[in-house]
Amino acid sequence: MAMTQLTTQDLTRIVAANGLPSLLGRLVDYLEADFRRWPDFDKCARTAAHSEVGVIELMPISDARDFSFKYVNGHPGNTRLGLSTVVAFGVLADMETGMPSLISELTLTTALRTAATSVMAAKVLARKDSRTMALIGNGAQSEFQALAFHHLMGIDEVRVFDVDPAATDKLVRNLAAAAPGLRVVRSASVAKAVRGADIVTTVTADKANADILTADMIEPGMHINGVGGDCPGKTELATDVVAMASVFVEFEPQSRIEGEVQQMAADFPVTELWRVLTMQAAGRRNSAEVTLFDSVGFALEDYSALRLVRDCALEMGLGHDAGLIPSLRDPKDLFGELAAAPKIQRAA
Repeated sequence: MAMTQLTTQDLTRIVAANGLPSLLGRLVDYLEADFRRWPDFDKCARTAAHSEVGVIELMPISDARDFSFKYVNGHPGNTRLGLSTVVAFGVLADMETGMPSLISELTLTTALRTAATSVMAAKVLARKDSRTMALIGNGAQSEFQALAFHHLMGIDEVRVFDVDPAATDKLVRNLAAAAPGLRVVRSASVAKAVRGADIVTTVTADKANADILTADMIEPGMHINGVGGDCPGKTELATDVVAMASVFVEFEPQSRIEGEVQQMAADFPVTELWRVLTMQAAGRRNSAEVTLFDSVGFALEDYSALRLVRDCALEMGLGHDAGLIPSLRDPKDLFGELAAAPKIQRAA
């Protein structure tokens, strides 16, 4: 049984063939389908190895048919070394045989699935007439968030701010080319970007407990899409912002450790998003309610993304054998594979 490998080049071909808006919309459909069958999955919080400069994580999940996991890191200082803050890859395997069927890049795909997950939540938590978004943090994830909300949620103005002007320059340049119909407004501060916004997305990278949003910035009816706070000791919102909002999370045991709600008491009320999608709990209840999607990223989202790229690759004939699984003539004779290997002539 071959294990298909999908590279970053394969992923860019998938995006080019489908078009980014269509692929994002399809990914939202996959996410919603999997979240609606939440009880089918064997779930756990991700395992993490922390250091002073970053974190390396493994994110597993399974149902009766499939097992998947993602390897991902988060090292905010990497850009000073010419390296990405986040890189990732993932695996899909068959539960019946244990045979891995797919290994795929997930660095680009994670950015797509994070933006699609934000839209999935905003569809049930943001006001239907939302047209303006503040985007705080203009790094590697920012274009994906802006384009997903523009194409799938009707956002026509995005107000951008980052402490690094070069990051904002990059974002403005990329959005001008990718979405000429989207109005992009540079803001001089977080407060100016947020004022009057329907949706506020925070997607900063620093591994710190930060008060990027404070209560005086929050207006009735806002939806806050908190993306950047995703590990212990890394938050973006002041506690009084969390306290004033109706808070929705992916997997509560993980969010209590990693999300904005790590700052709150253990009995602080939260609602898992799958319960809203299956109509077992209310989403937004009125136009004045402040809602918060406390997003940390969960393994089910990567499973959905892996399913999508697998299906797209099959449709397009992409991928090749990764060469990681031996093709044994006799499945009981693993040593025989070594004996059958061609002899290498050593230099004298």
